Amino acid sequence: MPNVHQFEVIVVGAGGAGLMAGLYASKSAKTAVISKLYPTRSHTGAAQGGISAALGNYEEDKPEWHMYDTVKGSDYLGDQDAIEFMCNEAIDAVLELEHMGLPFDRTPEGKISQRPFGGHTNNETGKPVRRAAHAADRTGHMILQTLYQQCIKNDVTFFDEYQVVDFIMVDGKASGIVAIELATGEFHTFHGKSIVFATGGHGRIFEVTSNAYAYTGDGAAILYRRGIPLEDMEFFQFHPTGIYKLGILITEGVRGEGGVLINGRGERFMPKYAPSVKDLASRDVVSRAILTEIKEGRGVDGKNYVWLDIRPETVNKFAAEDGRKNPDGSPYTITGDTVLKKIPDIIDFCRVYLGVDPITQMMPIQPTAHYTMGGIPTNKFGEVVVEDKGSKVPGLYAAGECACVSVHGANRLGTNSLLDLVVFGKHAGLKAAEYAKSAEWTRLPGNADSAARSEFEALRNGSGKENAFDLSNEMKSVMFRDVGIYRRENEMQSALEKVREMQARYKDVRVSDTGTIFNTELLNAWELGNMLEVAEVIAMSALNRRESRGGHSREDYPERDDENWLKHTLVTKKNGKAEISYKPVVITKHRPKARVY
Repeated sequence: MPNVHQFEVIVVGAGGAGLMAGLYASKSAKTAVISKLYPTRSHTGAAQGGISAALGNYEEDKPEWHMYDTVKGSDYLGDQDAIEFMCNEAIDAVLELEHMGLPFDRTPEGKISQRPFGGHTNNETGKPVRRAAHAADRTGHMILQTLYQQCIKNDVTFFDEYQVVDFIMVDGKASGIVAIELATGEFHTFHGKSIVFATGGHGRIFEVTSNAYAYTGDGAAILYRRGIPLEDMEFFQFHPTGIYKLGILITEGVRGEGGVLINGRGERFMPKYAPSVKDLASRDVVSRAILTEIKEGRGVDGKNYVWLDIRPETVNKFAAEDGRKNPDGSPYTITGDTVLKKIPDIIDFCRVYLGVDPITQMMPIQPTAHYTMGGIPTNKFGEVVVEDKGSKVPGLYAAGECACVSVHGANRLGTNSLLDLVVFGKHAGLKAAEYAKSAEWTRLPGNADSAARSEFEALRNGSGKENAFDLSNEMKSVMFRDVGIYRRENEMQSALEKVREMQARYKDVRVSDTGTIFNTELLNAWELGNMLEVAEVIAMSALNRRESRGGHSREDYPERDDENWLKHTLVTKKNGKAEISYKPVVITKHRPKARVY
């Protein structure tokens, strides 16, 4: 068979989780990392505000506090064994990144600088705590560059601009993947003992999103089609502060540095919704507060946005009212130079895309689809599990946003995403290499790439009655409107029916580009198929969960229902149809109680 490559460990995706997995697997196994992008263009590079760890470099902090904040932020749907593991690993993970050369900002004493972030608190006082280690407002970019350099140093083999399109199982074991080389259009088969999926999220399903164009749910959809369940897909996080209309993220670090949200009447409104932590409430709370202000007529000029204000005079005024202090006990104040130093990329985004200078003007913002809490089910070592934590798929691993450990539960705390991918990417890589060293090679089927070839031939030879671009726009509009921040049964039922109708119409898509070299029309059409698969799972899971919890907010079931719904959703494709089942949440230390803001 031509174009066959053999590696002990194959990592799919070259973002932070993929690079971390590749780095650690390569220490003891022959490892390849396959990515549809050049690694340093991966979406981890867009993460801005920081990575969480209870370093305590400014004030007292503890991993136990970090754990409790994560459990509470998850609205008690996170698995507490995995959460405790992540929070305990956090300090060493951040220090390891520092030792690899990541240029964190510094305190006057030379320690790693930290800033407050929504939902991170001193559990004894209830006040915000500085837990987010940061490199200006480009922390993810720095992590990506640092890990890529380490992988190159460690002789990881990269296959850049290869789109993975199928997963190979033999006798119930992971055995390889199929990919298309973008530069030639040729199919390649990669034979492996261990396969790690680290393919990121699927925010491009929604009309307004902070996610890159590459975030089309490829890994989740590929495994779902091969019978692997997807977990908790109803829980999608809408970040409260995206640039109006564009969805480009404005980091929570802006509010961590003292920025406040202002409605169309010029009022600061978050104290009304979260009296204790105010503008630093968790993301689901702030997103709903913004949407409520807009729905009740307090948007700016009657439009779908409010203001984010980081102007020094505003910050200093409200910091004084809130009694905010510097670590040395002096009153907290900022200047224009401080703002420019702390959030240079945000300043640049706003000047370029909005013609607004945040040092002297307020920024127009609206909630934007940002992050999936659900994904491929794994345990805390990145091993893919089905049904329950004990039933592993031999040789299959997942990490990062495409995976569901579940540490984020119903709602992710800011800065826990970078921590998630570093901690679980590392352990997925270690476990994958360990398994590969003891496992025997499977025999690849002779037609390993036939299913993938058939999918692409169908897109070249469809009837042409449907246009992939129009179908994609229709899906995004339906999902953003009917399965967005606020949800109701009739709207979600309509969305589910429309998505299934679009899946049928997708069979009539035909691409016009017949070429093989960088045929982006063909690849985008194939990605649309992935998004439609995942959209059905999201809508189906959300419709079935009759409660409000974290990022899943139902107007027809406004209360959290622990008696009936303190459980994880699993959706599995069987005989071409999606089937729902459930499994229990792991609770070790913290019993569910009402959230207090």
